[in-house]
Amino acid sequence: MRSKLVLHAVDSHTEGMPTRVITGGIGTVPGATMNERRLYFRAHRDHVKRLLMNEPRGHSAMSGAVLQPPARSDCDWGVIYIEVSGYLPMCGHGTIGVATVLVETGMVEVTEPVTTIRLDTPAGVVVAEVAVADGAARSVTLHNVPSFAAGLDREVTLPGGRTVRYDLAYGGNFYAILPIDALGLPFDRARKDDILAAGLALMRAVDEQDEPVHPQDPSIRGCHHVHLYAPGATARHSRHAMVIHPGWFDRSPCGTGTCARMAQLHARGELPLRTEFVNESFIGTRFTGRLLGTTEVAGVPAVLPSFTGRAWITGTAQYLLDPDDPFPEGFVL
Repeated sequence: MRSKLVLHAVDSHTEGMPTRVITGGIGTVPGATMNERRLYFRAHRDHVKRLLMNEPRGHSAMSGAVLQPPARSDCDWGVIYIEVSGYLPMCGHGTIGVATVLVETGMVEVTEPVTTIRLDTPAGVVVAEVAVADGAARSVTLHNVPSFAAGLDREVTLPGGRTVRYDLAYGGNFYAILPIDALGLPFDRARKDDILAAGLALMRAVDEQDEPVHPQDPSIRGCHHVHLYAPGATARHSRHAMVIHPGWFDRSPCGTGTCARMAQLHARGELPLRTEFVNESFIGTRFTGRLLGTTEVAGVPAVLPSFTGRAWITGTAQYLLDPDDPFPEGFVL
């Protein structure tokens, strides 16, 4: 058996969404911070990301996380998030997958009933509290980076000249948030192709007309997520379809999207602090969130979000690259 590289992985899914956690074979990525390492990986190791995420080893909605030594002395592990669409500053479902893998493989010291893990991510420090029973991870509560509403009642002109209103919020990534019926579509998985196309068109229009940029880190920019909430959604229980660049749905309720949604609802005066918020995905899985306090990000009012979800390990693997493989970086169909 020949291979140009060997990558060790533990695969999992978080409420339906995959996370391929790379536990070995990468080495330490250069960079003084995890965001610098994210940018270095994007510039110099993108072929590895494509190999792992694209077909035939991955698929069109594949997501992953590369474990690293932390760049900060107060953290247990560092994480670089990878997926078909690129490199996220933070990924909620992926972090739940990472925390579950770290506990169930013994890569952190496990204590019951709660194991606390501090993760160094490109968006900042994320604390994972893993509920453990009989040595198994039962659920994970994440204390995410500060989240904020970047703009309420913004307007964007879609192809064809139609103007729609949306809210823009940040929860580790930027999200355009609006009711699905604003696009003239039902909340119906039978119409998923139409929903996906409409969400991608809105996403492109937002970035062309008013691209969001993080007030502290201009390398975090662009809207790659569109949160379309269903009729009847409230500030206590919301259902949604999450459209993600370059063209797929989040299967999970979306962790950073849950934080962005809570920040948006709080900015509108609809979600008080320490109030339970259930966020339901397009396939019916759920995260339960809450806002723990307030803060500021570069002078912008922000909230301190947390949310709870579950992940399950689905397999372990060593991914190889034969020197004669005709698809050394996979392919997208």
